[in-house]
Amino acid sequence: MAEKINNRSALLNPFSKENPVIVQILGICSVLAVTAKLEPAIVMGISVTAVLAFSNVIISLLRNTIPTNIRIIVQLVVVAGLVVIVDQLLKAFAYDASKQLSVFIGLIITNCILMGRLEAFAMANKPWPSFLDGVGNGIGYGIILVIVGFIRELFGSGTLLGYQVIPQAAYEAGYVNNGLMILPPMALIVVACIIWVHRSGNKELQEN
Repeated sequence: MAEKINNRSALLNPFSKENPVIVQILGICSVLAVTAKLEPAIVMGISVTAVLAFSNVIISLLRNTIPTNIRIIVQLVVVAGLVVIVDQLLKAFAYDASKQLSVFIGLIITNCILMGRLEAFAMANKPWPSFLDGVGNGIGYGIILVIVGFIRELFGSGTLLGYQVIPQAAYEAGYVNNGLMILPPMALIVVACIIWVHRSGNKELQEN
């Protein structure tokens, strides 16, 4: 179990110092899959934040009543229920984004960030710190998705949120969109560059 930490650290540490993607290297698969465009990256970030925050609260409330030998099953059931709710809300209010994300909303259930926070934090802390931890880790995850989605859509398609950003004059002058940017391998390269920049500015994360 993780040691108890204060509310401020629970919320803010995942933004940078304990970011789940670029420090803990979790949730990489969805970063590769949903960041070819900025809109699905934003929607995925919000969805994971909501599921993570509320599942943390529910597991924290139940933590003293869950038998140790079935705790993982209970966690999966809670996460699965919340993912179904999020999926239905997206289909009702953001159908286009739901179609773009396709099966990846359902795969939030297997996102290792969620299971890691439930097991390491929610099972050892009260509901409010657990909620803040869920929000912090969700936002930390979402920040990386948005950065990667921004870079890939801008240089791969010349658009942001579907709107043309690079002027037509640039194309007439010879500019060409980088098709490699919209392929999954480029997402991995962009994430690697973000990790390099982040660690170069954080000496405590550098290996001796």
